[in-house]
Amino acid sequence: MPYSEFLADRVRSRLKNQPNVEEKKMMGGLIFMVDQKMCIGVDKDRKTGEDRIMVRVGKAVYLPLLEKKGCREMDFTGKPMKGFLFVYSEGIDFEADLDFWVEKALEFNVLAQKSK
Repeated sequence: MPYSEFLADRVRSRLKNQPNVEEKKMMGGLIFMVDQKMCIGVDKDRKTGEDRIMVRVGKAVYLPLLEKKGCREMDFTGKPMKGFLFVYSEGIDFEADLDFWVEKALEFNVLAQKSK
């Protein structure tokens, strides 16, 4: 399996009361779309095999959040995608930490909806 079903279930449980959530398999992982916008994803780092989440947080808070435990730039092509972060296990092992990241992704999702 290309991603941790356990981690996907942890994210899924936090989105269960959120309206308009859709799951899509893409990029070797599972993406949770909220209101038709990419919000949060689960996959494994292809180089290390580590579980991680991808969070879409937007450019305004990207740099400060990059300093948090377990965070790395999202980089698929050799060029980091500003506004998106990977968070590895050390940043999401505790429930409160995962709650924090899901909330950040949902906060940006509301802003992304307004900018349509």
